Amino acid sequence: MMKQYKNNEFRMKDVGKTVTLHGWIHKKRNLGGLLFLDLRDRGGVIQALVRPEQGCYRIAETLKNEYVVALTGVITERESKNPNMETGDIELEVTNIEVLNIANDLPFEISDTTTALEDTRLKYRYLDIRRNTIKEKLIIRHKIMAATREFLDGEDFVEVETPVLCKSTPEGARDYLVPSRVNNGKFYALPQSPQLFKQLLMVGGMERYFQIAKCFRDEDLRADRQPEFTQIDLEMSFVDENDVMDLAERLIAHMFKKVKGIDIELPLLKMEYDEAIEKYGSDKPDLRFDMEIEDLTSIFKNTEFAVFKSVIEEGGIINAIVAKNAADKYSRKNIDTLTEFVKTYGATGLAYLKFVDNELSGSIIKVLSTEELVDVKQKLKLENNDLVFIVANKKSIVKTSLGALRVKLGKELELINPDDYKLLWVVNFPVFEYSEEENRYMACHHPFTAPHDSDVDRLMTNPRVCKAKAYDIVINGYEAGGGSIRIHNAEIQKKMFEALGFTLESAKEKFGFFIDAFQYGTPPHGGLAFGLDRLTMLLSKTENIRDVIAFPKTASASDLMSEAPNVVEEKQLKELGIKIEK
Repeated sequence: MMKQYKNNEFRMKDVGKTVTLHGWIHKKRNLGGLLFLDLRDRGGVIQALVRPEQGCYRIAETLKNEYVVALTGVITERESKNPNMETGDIELEVTNIEVLNIANDLPFEISDTTTALEDTRLKYRYLDIRRNTIKEKLIIRHKIMAATREFLDGEDFVEVETPVLCKSTPEGARDYLVPSRVNNGKFYALPQSPQLFKQLLMVGGMERYFQIAKCFRDEDLRADRQPEFTQIDLEMSFVDENDVMDLAERLIAHMFKKVKGIDIELPLLKMEYDEAIEKYGSDKPDLRFDMEIEDLTSIFKNTEFAVFKSVIEEGGIINAIVAKNAADKYSRKNIDTLTEFVKTYGATGLAYLKFVDNELSGSIIKVLSTEELVDVKQKLKLENNDLVFIVANKKSIVKTSLGALRVKLGKELELINPDDYKLLWVVNFPVFEYSEEENRYMACHHPFTAPHDSDVDRLMTNPRVCKAKAYDIVINGYEAGGGSIRIHNAEIQKKMFEALGFTLESAKEKFGFFIDAFQYGTPPHGGLAFGLDRLTMLLSKTENIRDVIAFPKTASASDLMSEAPNVVEEKQLKELGIKIEK
């Protein structure tokens, strides 16, 4: 084998060994004729010394950053030790140099503190991966996958691959379509998830399945989303919600221990969906800091303040959050910025009150009665230098805007310990959510999620109140995974399709093969999928999902390195029966 050692494995015990090390020239320094080379490989860096009297000195003089070399020499003790390097007590005194390949001038410096724009780094992603900040995150990703396979194998799961070329089915997001040359005019769809296939594996009697699966959704991107992403997907037969959650949280605990050496206390907290929305304005609450949302609606039931009065008359609510000891940290200009922030979530404004030296001041102080101000102070338990933010609107806007503002304030006021992890389950989601755009109820998760038994008869008559046997695992304010118990009864599945507006004919057209399978003895089953990309983000402490994917796409769903997507030859289009309209 050409390469026998990792460059960072040598210590004082190795002094006197003759070795050949391989890697990239990370830095070169000439100090009074002595040439010092930092040699980097995936493991780390070791310093190499080339003396002028060595026959390889002239070769060393020609070396540039990122040349690939093999250095032969003797491990010696360093005169000037570096406590910041793993190999800082020793160095390689070089006797021979073999240049394995040269490198052009670099488009950016290979360092953890590079100032290169992200687009530049993505165009030369293969160079970006050489930086520790990217390389280490890809290694963490690998460790998560390895820990997953180790744990699930020990729990009697079978890893099964499901198809990538599938039928297009209406599961929520827009499908990526693949034209068929053999079946001209017809299309495959890339899977948004293995949902149908993993349930069919339960029909097939596999009982415990998992897969680290590629998924695809053609939707608008954001910071934590990519058009192609990876799920740790699992499904189990003969289980209820608690069985799935118990196994999933033990898997997460195993990952955290294996990857980060962190012990997760089990069982995890379970929070009702309704409580999460009421207290935190989000179905993925960040519990690393306090600042719950408080309801002030009853205080203003007889208010003369026109804005609040109008909101209450129209069935809206008035809620607040308190930033403790923060009144002196936010000027009027700062608060104007926060007002514009909540407006992006539909709020029409952001009222505020400051409690300083036992006196209230703020944007609405003159329009509220003395009684209302006293009640607000008592309800919110205000203390000196507290800052109150109030939003009045319909419930969905109030909760969403204050929930987002809460997270923003938590970061700005440094209320979050970056080394802290808070995990919980959010349970009992609604079965349906109403789409203003479509003017109908849609599945909150997907159409195969089982409702609570007591809600089955209300699917058609009162869909708004129906709750699902669904659960999400939340880590530090991110939805890290989610799942549900599935419908295994054909009659209930038929009711669900009907409630979602599918006729029997349209349901069979879209899901015929799936519906047919349920006629042949389907066991009760349920499962969950973790987002591998998000788990890697959380365990490597980055908020940029592109950092944890080897070759990611930009916000416009393009690969700057390979220049995908791109045009294809007219001949290929003709073979597929496709014509491009400009």
